[in-house]
Amino acid sequence: MTRTQSQTDPDKVRTFAIEASRMMSELKCEQVSLLDVRGRSQVCEYLVIGNGTSDRQMRSVADELKKLGAAMGMDRWKRDRDSGGTWIVADFVDVVVHLFEPGQRLWYDLDGLWADADRVVWSRPVGERPRKPSRVVADEA
Repeated sequence: MTRTQSQTDPDKVRTFAIEASRMMSELKCEQVSLLDVRGRSQVCEYLVIGNGTSDRQMRSVADELKKLGAAMGMDRWKRDRDSGGTWIVADFVDVVVHLFEPGQRLWYDLDGLWADADRVVWSRPVGERPRKPSRVVADEA
């Protein structure tokens, strides 16, 4: 799969990005941001950035995101992490998710790098029930 103009339905991509952001928040990630980088990035359409509470929690969230992507027809293309367990990236081609330890997030400052990108509101409407996360065993990066 090459990094060219996406062939995926734009509504499907946006819906997945929003659901991924919601899931991260529901799984206790902090400061979750969803950035619309369409027309700004040659790599993806949306960036999701969140702080994890530990390496184990971040791996579990990445595993749940993989399941969510598969269920929504947005299979994960690749996943990688740094050797210290302070940053995990999950690449769904049109949506790239970054899970950071808070200090690493400040260091890389993706929020600042993409300061001109539109922020997408992802919070659930009042009364909408959250998705129930499944129990997972973390896979290797």
